[in-house]
This record gives sequence, C-alpha cells and structure tokens, in this order.
Amino acid sequence: MEALLISTGLVALAEIGDKTQLLAFVLAARFKRPLPILLGILAATLLNHAAAGALGAWLTTLIDPATLRWVLGASFIAMAIWILIPDEIDDASATQTRHGIFATTLVTFFFAEIGDKTQIATIALAAKYQALAPVVLGTTLGMMLANAPAVMLGERIAQRIPTRWVHGIAALIFASLGIAALLGLGDAVGL
Repeated sequence: MEALLISTGLVALAEIGDKTQLLAFVLAARFKRPLPILLGILAATLLNHAAAGALGAWLTTLIDPATLRWVLGASFIAMAIWILIPDEIDDASATQTRHGIFATTLVTFFFAEIGDKTQIATIALAAKYQALAPVVLGTTLGMMLANAPAVMLGERIAQRIPTRWVHGIAALIFASLGIAALLGLGDAVGL
C-alpha cells in the first residue's frame, strides 16, 4: 500500500507543469473531446510505466543492495533538481492527427513520456519498493490525477495552479527520499 500511495503522490506532484501535462492541455484545446483523450493518456501511461517499472524491478536483480542504495539516492536527488526545470512542448507537432483522437493521444503521450521525469521516477520507485504492480498503478493514478483536470478544465485551471510551489514541494519530497536512501534511513522511516 505504501508503494502505491507514495508513487501516486510523487507522480501527481511531479506531473504538474510537466511537458506531458502541457500536452494534455494542448490536446484538450485542439480536440475538445475529453473521453478519448483521457483513455489515450491512461493507455499510454499504463504501457509506458509498466515498461519503466519492469526495468526498475529488473535493475534490482543486477545491482547489489549497497550500490542500489547509492544509485537510488542519487536518482531521487537528480529528480529533485530536474523537477525544478520547466518543460515545454511544440504545439504544432503535438496535435496533428490522421488516426483519431484516441490514437493520436496514445502515440503522442507514450513518446512524450519516454525519458520524462515521471518515467524515470517510475523506474526508481519500482527499484526501491520492488513492488511492480503497486508502483505502476500508483504512477498511473498520479498521472491521471494531474492530467484529468488538465483535459477537463483546460487552460482555465492552468492559470490558477501555482506551478512553482507544486514543483518545489515535489522537489523537496524527491530530495528527502534521496537523502534518506543515501543515509540508509529508508527502512527506518518506511521509505
């Protein structure tokens, strides 16, 4: 349950202002049909994060626990820094379609998520918790919690969310996880 809840919260916070959330805004403004967009985001996220989670779980079989602790600690601290860097997307390339709204959303979202903060976080969380299903479900839920309002309410909500504060909170959480991992405090504090 812990892996699910932490994965959900971290990814929901990390996704605020992320390029994939910006993509959700663009798709919503362009197509004005929320259901196929939301289903496309859900499918793309499940596919992408399942692969990322599997990679994270696999890495735990290759790396000894002491080294893994340092890799995870450094990864979480790097995520804390990375999350403070604003994302941008190219509006023109994000909204072209010949195959329908669902397929366009699925493909663009899947590829936009490759190498993204939330995908890297999924890899790290799966390696940390060694609980593939709860991590993938949590990171997917976090993506949907952040992107559903973007799709449903569009630009109106984007202007009311203090993105800098949300990014700061997410960065603080990632940095705390990194420091706890580096100090070997993860087991003592339940991280």
